[in-house]
Amino acid sequence: MEEYYKPRVDEIQEFIEIAHDFSNPLEIVREAISNSFDAGAKNIGISFAMENKDGDNLLKIILEDDGCGMGRKELEAFFNLGDSTKREDEACIGEKGHGTKVYFNSSRVEVFTRKGEECLYARMDLPFKKLYNREIPQVLIREEDSSTCLKGTKIIVWGYNNNQREKFRHSLLKDYIFWFTKFGSMEKEFGITENCDVKLHLKGLDKTEEEVLDFGHVFPDDTKNLNKLWEEYDVYAPDYYCRKIVKSGCLENAPEITYNAIFVIEGKKVKYKYNDMLRRSGYAAPFGAYTVQERYGLWLCKDFIPVQRKNEWVVNKGNEYTRLHAFFNCQGLKLTANRGSVENTPHDILKDIKTEVKKTFESILESDDWRNIDWLSEQVDGYKTVTKENKDFKWRVEKVNDSRICSYNDIVLTEPNQESGVLALFMQIDMLNRDLFPFTIIDYNTHEGIDVIVKSKNQNSISDSKLFYVEFKHILKHKFNHSFENLHSIVCWDTKLKHDEILKDINDEERRFCIIKDGDKKKYFLDNPKKARKIEVIVLKDFLKDNLGLEFRPRTEADCYSL
Repeated sequence: MEEYYKPRVDEIQEFIEIAHDFSNPLEIVREAISNSFDAGAKNIGISFAMENKDGDNLLKIILEDDGCGMGRKELEAFFNLGDSTKREDEACIGEKGHGTKVYFNSSRVEVFTRKGEECLYARMDLPFKKLYNREIPQVLIREEDSSTCLKGTKIIVWGYNNNQREKFRHSLLKDYIFWFTKFGSMEKEFGITENCDVKLHLKGLDKTEEEVLDFGHVFPDDTKNLNKLWEEYDVYAPDYYCRKIVKSGCLENAPEITYNAIFVIEGKKVKYKYNDMLRRSGYAAPFGAYTVQERYGLWLCKDFIPVQRKNEWVVNKGNEYTRLHAFFNCQGLKLTANRGSVENTPHDILKDIKTEVKKTFESILESDDWRNIDWLSEQVDGYKTVTKENKDFKWRVEKVNDSRICSYNDIVLTEPNQESGVLALFMQIDMLNRDLFPFTIIDYNTHEGIDVIVKSKNQNSISDSKLFYVEFKHILKHKFNHSFENLHSIVCWDTKLKHDEILKDINDEERRFCIIKDGDKKKYFLDNPKKARKIEVIVLKDFLKDNLGLEFRPRTEADCYSL
């Protein structure tokens, strides 16, 4: 027996999947704005507030416009899944009938709309809850008195995103609108002016008054010529460089598909000037701020709305994309249901788009515009190198003049301020007085601190001598970053340890710091009654005073050096 079987759709699960496919809560703003543009609106209102409703404190979102409104057919399509009355209209953004399902992630959706003389009200209660109870939520629709209806559409969404609302701050909303919605379109850069008079009235949760926004993505002005840029900003000139390249054309193997591209080469200071959301040193950026690397580069767009970054298409040496503020718009792109990816585009079309992007980028790399910013950067690198060397030299001379000194055998010795200086001072004095120290350095290592291998000062050859391990420190403190196990001595400039204080090594072995008097001299060592051998500590500051009468003093004016 054979028969035909008609595959079915799990409608409830599909509603849930599509509603959850919009993972970014801000996408409700993008969908509302797209619908307003499709309706021919000239004024769009978006506001967020918390309001008490039926005893609950709910997030209330109002989305409204003065567009053409919806009749009964369009209103039903608004709530349906995969149903769009705009599918055959190439001028419209909405085409899949999926976008408005983002509203289902709420506790109530209300729609007030007027098309001509037809005024309608619709309400859907508990859509999110009902879907998870395996029930398709119903929509109440009723006709309203046309004398009380305003032109256009007003949508109120209650309890959206389970009332999680941290992303609905005014600055974050404004940034999202200008980067990822139709209102932030870059189309006027290509002479398309039909939407230039559209206004958006925005009020985030943290604002009491609305802000009126002007249509269009924000691009900086081109900068002055290079010489003026260098004269005004000196070593920061590359950060203020800006040049805009606008290009239109068609795909090589599909000439019926056109594109519009804008590549703006921008220094970081140019970006900082118009983009308050960029994180930077010394600046308290708003919530949701991002870095240049996280936002800039090349965006592929459809309907002049950025969809997906493709920075790997514009990389030559590694990070060139951080200089770019670039958009490539092509209506030949096919998007996923949530408009988050272009990967539904046929492979041959996407390959052609990539080819056009690379050709445009390569022509920019070979242009005077890119060479100019490279030249500026090279000038700055050279300038900074010389400047840094001069600053370092000046700092070193000042440091020398601020140091403490003493004289021994007509040689000026300098008080050390780090471990390497302790070793250098030790070597100088050992060369001037071979009998002062009880050992001679055979080898040293500077991998982690400074440790040396020494032998006793006798006439025996190295092969017949016993070798010891000695650690050099600038200041000997309570924590010791080596082991006591094979340590014979420690040489330091000074110590913070007091008599009977405990010093621990990396194995947590403890030794008591001991100070004893030997006539007029002090002797230091580390003791552990369980160990047969004490570890000698040579505190150079006291050792040199006790044995050679050397005391370090500040440099006088006569001792100082000039630049």
